[in-house]
Amino acid sequence: MELCYRGLTYNYNPPTIEMGEEKVGGTYRGLEWRFRNIKKAPVMQTNLDLKYRGLSYHVGSEVKAPQAIPEVAPVTPVVAAAASMAGSVAETARALMISRDRSIKTRQQAMLGRLATEVGLTADSGKYWSRIQGKIQPTFRVNYEHHVGSYS
Repeated sequence: MELCYRGLTYNYNPPTIEMGEEKVGGTYRGLEWRFRNIKKAPVMQTNLDLKYRGLSYHVGSEVKAPQAIPEVAPVTPVVAAAASMAGSVAETARALMISRDRSIKTRQQAMLGRLATEVGLTADSGKYWSRIQGKIQPTFRVNYEHHVGSYS
């Protein structure tokens, strides 16, 4: 069947659908009616690039098993390993300090917000302190115990 849409002509071949046997039917108010059951539901094949958990795939394409690549441990001298350990220890200590500061700021902000609502201020008015100062009160760090029971 040749169709025309916005000046473009193309051939359209509609998919054929196999119908099952017509077992149920009858007449209603003088008109004949039947149930037409499809033997197999039509499934349109997509041509899109699909993704599942970050991996792209196409429908109908073969799935290839990932090939195992043998891992080779690099040989490093002891001196280089000690120097890299010292660097990684310093980076780890810095990351822990930043993480602790962030948790202290979050706790202070939560306490300030609760205090503001207790006093009767709006919730937005309690959020200014951390934004303007950007630093931790020195007395807060001294008495702040960092363990599971110190949730505010």
